[in-house]
Amino acid sequence: MLQNKLAQLQQAVTDREGRQLMRQPVTVEHYNGRLITINGQPYLNFSGNDYLGLATAPEVLQAYADGALKFGAGSSGSPLVTGQHAIHRQLTETLSDWLGVERVLLFSSGFAANQAMLHTLAAKDDTLLLDKLSHASLIDGALHSASNMKRFAHNDMSALARLLQQQPQSMVVTEGVFSMDGDSPDLAALHRLCQQHRVPLLLDDAHGLGVKGTEGQGSGPAQGVANNELFCLMANFGKALGVAGAFLGASKTVIDYIEQFGRHYIYSTALSPATCAAVVKSIALCRKQNWRRDKLHSNIQKFRKLAADLPIMVSDTAIQGVVLGSSEQAAKASEQLKGVGIWLTAIRPPTVPVGSARLRITLSSQHSDEDIALLVQQLRRLLS
Repeated sequence: MLQNKLAQLQQAVTDREGRQLMRQPVTVEHYNGRLITINGQPYLNFSGNDYLGLATAPEVLQAYADGALKFGAGSSGSPLVTGQHAIHRQLTETLSDWLGVERVLLFSSGFAANQAMLHTLAAKDDTLLLDKLSHASLIDGALHSASNMKRFAHNDMSALARLLQQQPQSMVVTEGVFSMDGDSPDLAALHRLCQQHRVPLLLDDAHGLGVKGTEGQGSGPAQGVANNELFCLMANFGKALGVAGAFLGASKTVIDYIEQFGRHYIYSTALSPATCAAVVKSIALCRKQNWRRDKLHSNIQKFRKLAADLPIMVSDTAIQGVVLGSSEQAAKASEQLKGVGIWLTAIRPPTVPVGSARLRITLSSQHSDEDIALLVQQLRRLLS
């Protein structure tokens, strides 16, 4: 039995390697937003999610250090035992004020938060209706819940409307910015449809928080849908805010329920207090330093103008995709870009559908005009 199991595992790894689908971590020796150093070699970084450059902001780093000295590096326990510290409460109150929601719960990651949201809120008689391109954390959360799950065609309001007619006891789940395509749903239309059918709308806004809205309050407010009009909002601190961890925000009733019945929350060690201190500072900078969002959006427009002749996907966000088709093509292009000092990771199945392997470009407020021009020049050379 043991040898057979090991042989099965090895065969699965070998098969993945043979199809150019192996994923291997790299060790970053130095990180400075737009520049990373790997194996002693500096690269222009177009694969990170540090959209606003807050991961290395001196004020955030100092808050992290001060938080560790004042509150400790670790929380020491579940938030419902001894893990809740004063800085956790300060962070949740900061988020509630910023985003306009009644209550917030903190989680160690966006994956855990999404799992808790769907696993806890969906009952046996419910049907979770997920966008076809929903993140793996949402799909897994739905699969592990007591409810049924159905998926509707990507951003297709008509397809969703048909499902809502067939499944009256439903909960609709989507994302503010889809992580691989960089596009967004029409949240105002989606919200109206959910209101019409009197069903809850749950939103994963991991890639919208911080970069959308006047103070970065996210995709909903940017499209005229207040965060408190959502049944539940998930977003994390590891993208535009540049730190780590995640949260769920909603009405007091919804958050009280998750706090009492959400196993991912109850049985996990609370987020590091030092991390919370850094996030509090990052939010303050995000809210008042509009130049970071302005520069990011300027860089997005510049990239799309320069790359207008290239096969880029439709997106007005920091995520810009160049679909190459096969995994071999995408991996080869990524390696060729490394040769000219550009780090741009190939995204392959199962992260994206078979036949849509791509280069997933992520832009930051830290990229210069010269950085973007060089990237487009090298992409044009590869694709010509």
